[in-house]
Amino acid sequence: MAFTVGFDLDMTLIDPRPGMARVLTELSAESGIPLDGERFAANLGPPLDEVFRDMAVPEERIQGLVDRFRALYPEYVVPATVALPGAHAALRAVSRLGGRAIVVTGKYGPNAWLHVNALELPVDEVVGGLWATGKADALLEYGARVYVGDHVGDMRGARAAGAIAVGVATGPCTPAELGGAGADVLLDDLCAFPGWLAELPDPV
Repeated sequence: MAFTVGFDLDMTLIDPRPGMARVLTELSAESGIPLDGERFAANLGPPLDEVFRDMAVPEERIQGLVDRFRALYPEYVVPATVALPGAHAALRAVSRLGGRAIVVTGKYGPNAWLHVNALELPVDEVVGGLWATGKADALLEYGARVYVGDHVGDMRGARAAGAIAVGVATGPCTPAELGGAGADVLLDDLCAFPGWLAELPDPV
């Protein structure tokens, strides 16, 4: 069976920050609830319901805001998103070695697929709605040997699945924070990933 490498999406493979800030600003205007789009975009990772709780949104309003965010997302976020440097090369490196690349993300799955298709990211599967150690469920299901992410939650998910935790310093977490959360490998960005993967013993 082909070996599997898992990747986080936001700030690992893609940069959706401009659209993320814009959609939260729109939500704030619609709902009348103060929502800090710039703060949100600078700290991507946790699930939306947790984000809204941290912003002191009343509990009874949270699900409605989550639903509206997801509805606005294709218009506001997808067209403004770009692939991060090295993303396509990292995914192709997995394929060249006979492996399969999967995305395991906290993002709503259908919207994650929109990014994959819009940016033509060569991935074999997308699993959405999983955060931190919850990502281990998908990583174990697909037999992922490696998981790559930018957040301490990603490192915890990789460790919980027994996968090699590769931290990339392209998101809100510092290398020290990623290392403290259990990163086995630290990279500045995905540009260094193909070389690292090529030296991984017996990837298949």
